[in-house]
Amino acid sequence: MGKRAAAIAGFVEWTPQRVWPKPTFALEAAAQLAAEVLADAEIAKDEVDSFLIGGLPESPMFAPSALAEYLGLRSNFSEVVDLGGATAVGMVWRAAAAIEVGACETALILCPSLPPPPPPDIGNSMGKLQMPAYLGGDAWGSPQGQFELPAGLAAATPSFAMVASRYMDRFGLREETLAKIAVQERHNAQANPQAIFQGKPISIEDVMSSRRVADPLKLLEIVMPCWGGGALVVTTRERAERAPHRPVFVSGFGEHLTHKSLTYAPDLLESPIRLAADRAFAMAGVERSAIDMASMYDCYTITVLLTIEDAGFCKKGEGGAFVEEHDLRFDGGDWPLNTHGGQLGMGQAGIAGGLSHVTEAVRQIQGRAGEHQLAKVDLAYANGTGGMLAEQSALILEGA
Repeated sequence: MGKRAAAIAGFVEWTPQRVWPKPTFALEAAAQLAAEVLADAEIAKDEVDSFLIGGLPESPMFAPSALAEYLGLRSNFSEVVDLGGATAVGMVWRAAAAIEVGACETALILCPSLPPPPPPDIGNSMGKLQMPAYLGGDAWGSPQGQFELPAGLAAATPSFAMVASRYMDRFGLREETLAKIAVQERHNAQANPQAIFQGKPISIEDVMSSRRVADPLKLLEIVMPCWGGGALVVTTRERAERAPHRPVFVSGFGEHLTHKSLTYAPDLLESPIRLAADRAFAMAGVERSAIDMASMYDCYTITVLLTIEDAGFCKKGEGGAFVEEHDLRFDGGDWPLNTHGGQLGMGQAGIAGGLSHVTEAVRQIQGRAGEHQLAKVDLAYANGTGGMLAEQSALILEGA
């Protein structure tokens, strides 16, 4: 079918919440998201012939068939994508590629991230769900389970703190520069009614005085986990042009991963986003300077700075100067970044938090961003970061 054959025709994004009012099975949430996103795109259910998800707790095996059965769909292309924070972006390009080669015509990207109902207690331990006593899938027998967790390198924050420390030592980065990222993203969140931190602006002084969680990262430089959900419809150019909203073409994409644990990273300061972004820009045939907005995965402030560098918007070691020299705010900024507030300002609702970067780019290109709408958005860059700066996926999104 050729280049720019696939477009995003509609989206839905649930407002993130710290406490979800009702525990919900992922199957139920996926069904609700599917209904809402199809309504937004004005596409009938029987037009859907593909879907992608990030996993299904109710069916760890045969997840696609379980979801197809529950939704009453027949699918020509179905996939479970497992890339951590890069999952949502990875699902989008897979759907677009499948449409481009003619494997399917209309795909659902479903990202439910809600608390499930508790398992029934039938009076003995065999009736209870036994949760694993490790983090991030680092089971006994894995290198991480044997060598890293006992030493205290557990979960993400210590790993990203190590990267931040290394960067500061190598390039002389100021902590206040990272704080500016958090402050200006929180500023953007003030105009987003869905942001969990709307009504709670912060200053650089606030960031600097907040509790140090893992030196040098402070509390206000770290995302707040929450619950939510999001979905997209990716379809053919022809079908997207009949939808009510401006089609958003997936004109370039890339993906690259190099490791799982930070211990085995080839270089702490050279993330896999470089190859992913290079491929995306080359495929789209556009220059970095043509981008109207950037939607970058922001689990920590250091993640944003490294992404700015490694995605090619400045040279290695110049990320600090780039942040200091540019205004990242949606209202008058010269380099709008995460105009929805990012995950630092909106909240990190699992893979739905990763999807929010794509959704915001679509929202801006379609002119549906309300109070935080930019004056002109025809071309956007969005990316996802998974694991310990390990898995990277990148998109170039282009308005029709």
